[in-house]
Amino acid sequence: MATCELNDARQAQGFLSFFKSLPNDPRAIRFFDRRDYYTTHGENATFIAKTYYHTTTAVCQIGSGSDAISSLSVSKNMFETVARDVLLERADHTLELYEGTGANWRLVKSATPGNLGSFEEILFANNEMQDSPVIVALIANFRENGCAVGLSYVDLTKRVLGLAEFPDDSHFTNLESALVALGCKEILLPVEVAKSSEYRSLNDALSRCGAMVTERKKAEFKGRDLVQDLGRLVKGSMDPVRDLLAAFELAPAALGCIMSYADLLADESNYGNYKIQRYDLARYMRLDSAAMRALNVMESKADANKNFSLFGLLNRTCTAGMGKRLLHMWLKQPLLDVNEINCRLDLVQAFVEDGALRQDLRQQLKRISDMERLTRSLEKKRASLVHVVKLYQSSIRLSFIKSALEQYNGQFASLIKERYLDPLENWTDDNHLNKFIGLVEASVDLEQLENGEYMISSGYDSQLLALKNEQESLEHQIHDLHRKAANDLDLALDKALKLEKGTQHGYAFRITKKEEPKVRKKLNTQFILIETRKDGVKFTNIKLKKLSEHYQKVVEEYKNCQKELVARVVQTAATFSEVFEGVAWSLSELDVLLSFADVAASSPTPYTRPLITPLDEGDIILEGSRHPCVEAQDWVNFIPNDCKLVRGKSWFQIITGPNMGGKSTFIRQVGVNILMAQVGSFIPCDNASISVRDCIFARVGAGDCQLRGVSTFMQEMLETASILKGATKRSLIIIDELGRGTSTYDGFGLAWAICEHIVEVIEAPTLFATHFHELTALAHENAHEQSSKKFIGVANYHVSAHVDSSTRKLTMLYKVEPGACDQSFGIHVAEFANFPENVVALARAKASELEDFSPITIVAPDAKEMGSKRKRNWDPDDVHRGTERARQFLKDFSELPLDKMDLKQALQHISKLKADLEKDAVSCSWLQQFL
Repeated sequence: MATCELNDARQAQGFLSFFKSLPNDPRAIRFFDRRDYYTTHGENATFIAKTYYHTTTAVCQIGSGSDAISSLSVSKNMFETVARDVLLERADHTLELYEGTGANWRLVKSATPGNLGSFEEILFANNEMQDSPVIVALIANFRENGCAVGLSYVDLTKRVLGLAEFPDDSHFTNLESALVALGCKEILLPVEVAKSSEYRSLNDALSRCGAMVTERKKAEFKGRDLVQDLGRLVKGSMDPVRDLLAAFELAPAALGCIMSYADLLADESNYGNYKIQRYDLARYMRLDSAAMRALNVMESKADANKNFSLFGLLNRTCTAGMGKRLLHMWLKQPLLDVNEINCRLDLVQAFVEDGALRQDLRQQLKRISDMERLTRSLEKKRASLVHVVKLYQSSIRLSFIKSALEQYNGQFASLIKERYLDPLENWTDDNHLNKFIGLVEASVDLEQLENGEYMISSGYDSQLLALKNEQESLEHQIHDLHRKAANDLDLALDKALKLEKGTQHGYAFRITKKEEPKVRKKLNTQFILIETRKDGVKFTNIKLKKLSEHYQKVVEEYKNCQKELVARVVQTAATFSEVFEGVAWSLSELDVLLSFADVAASSPTPYTRPLITPLDEGDIILEGSRHPCVEAQDWVNFIPNDCKLVRGKSWFQIITGPNMGGKSTFIRQVGVNILMAQVGSFIPCDNASISVRDCIFARVGAGDCQLRGVSTFMQEMLETASILKGATKRSLIIIDELGRGTSTYDGFGLAWAICEHIVEVIEAPTLFATHFHELTALAHENAHEQSSKKFIGVANYHVSAHVDSSTRKLTMLYKVEPGACDQSFGIHVAEFANFPENVVALARAKASELEDFSPITIVAPDAKEMGSKRKRNWDPDDVHRGTERARQFLKDFSELPLDKMDLKQALQHISKLKADLEKDAVSCSWLQQFL
């Protein structure tokens, strides 16, 4: 390995001693600012080289022998790439930046995935902040049949504190839904919980959410002095805060930990700017991480294009960042309140129907900056005049947005007035934004913005004006001296004799070395030589030197005056923070709803408005439904399908059919359509009526988790267990190919038992796609009066396919039709994949042999020809009747008191039972095979 060359061995030795004194933190990635580049050392150097450079050749050594450490130099661009990936994509490291020299280094910036802190400017300098990270602290009080969870969270971007408390099961289904809905990036846990035996199942739930777990001492989880501390942070009266805290048992201690961890009280700009609220799980649809993945709600790095995810498809927002963050939040928190959903749908309908209004508003919103982040910079005292000007440029667009909204006179005019026009009217009056606009126009030199210069207008302040005038006067005098010197030396002005302004010498004259001999005599007698270089000779005289020094002094005073005035203007602008926040929220909401309308109207087949009914009313009817993300792909000509989940008739649907026939797409599109509707969007259907769902559970294919010691099948069982424990009759359950990861008999047994439990106990609308054709018998249980079990609302559907009888060619029709599929098409699909012909032929022969074989068939002694078994297709009704009669026979036989009978009596009873069975078997061919 190479050894780093260092100019100063003492500096290197000092750095080594400092680096080795740092506390050991395996999660921390530490960078050291070397001005023109950055370095990282030890294990960090190897990690970054392997992860981002994909080679370790750039890693070298500092020091020698046992003291040596690895070192890697990183460019500014690579440092920003690593920072973005570590803090925004990964969830397993923190970031630290040090400045200094030798042995004297200090930590200047640090961040975690939940607290981006001082790295925000680096992370979002050239790209928008798409998601607002949240830190959650939680306490779990374990009990015999589950546990109680208390959590608190902080959104540092929006300055919101929240509390929640709820019971949970052993799979932490409620907690997982809450973490997904909040967009949690970091979780604080008491060390004691992290070491407890129950922690494993909790850790599984946390790891599924992709958040970083940080252990904190139990002493930090305390609720003392909370009211006093919150009194400094929260706006308004403390009485509602006291009442809120009193309603919780565990959550206040978690809130104490989070306030301490985020160090909220150390920053005075937080005082009076925080809101505190209760997070109510019952207000939003619950979505766990498995459902988010199954329905492709959020973007993934693996997406081939943006339309692969629901977020990517719906994200046509125009504002810089604000709309994206709100859309992120809405997709994680679909609504349950029918009135709230309809309010959003009304607004989307208004914008769909009025295309001119939609386009006009979208054009105006494109000019709106990220007002939320700009306001935060003002409050944090990190703002400059650039931030103020961007807020000003956004504020002056509001009058155009207002006038566009005033043009609308459709059926939702009163709603638009109440939702947007009235608040905008209030915020843009002379006491609010008009006052701010007046301040900026009076104080900022707006003409200089075209040159990229942000400065206070000289007319804004008398002292600044006086300094500006003096500066201009000195410039005139200097230019007069330039002309006089040109005459004295008999040199052409600007061509031969140049006037230059430098940082070191101020104003000075310069001539080329070629011209110097002509004027050497005068230079030596009348001027002062400064320096001779390749580009010429620099010189001055006493008058120019004095004027230049005076000019430098005035420029410095002018800069200081500008600085003071900028600070004053920024401070005044910060007093409008509440107004900016209100405007930002309204514009973000308008932006997302316009985005929904744009997607609905511009889709090749327009979306439709769904009819929304309450949780316990109505059915789920989707006519001509499509998958929004699949139909948006260029190569797809999507075939729509109906889905009718009707209470008591087809509430539980078993869907069979060939691989690649569209089962998975169909069941997912139902979930996606319902989620979109409850977010407030139109959906890709011809007609739709949706009974609101409080939760979507999806089990659609599991991947191995060997790092956690979890196999594919175990992962499948864990996800299914959380469905069985967490689902209610108000949920929607989507299950694809359950039980395929174990033996056929075990898998089928599990699938049947799970179906029975969902139908009889949970009673939730369910789409169950399977290759176990035997499961379709569940639907036939309804048809028989003598059945001991009646499964209400089970229906069979299949995705259709056509097989040409002569060529055996399989054609997928992608239509979902009533009834069960009567065969598997696995071998046809193998032919699609170009399997060798001899393999396909052998597969057909073996499949035929296995289909003919029935392990319970009793072969008569005289049946000599049974070496070649024949396929038997029994009528399902026949099988059902026969099964029930056989069970009755066995029950009657088992109840005979054989221990009290002699042999003759026992044989008589058995002969009678057998005779009755033979008599009933006359009309049942399935039963005859046993006799």
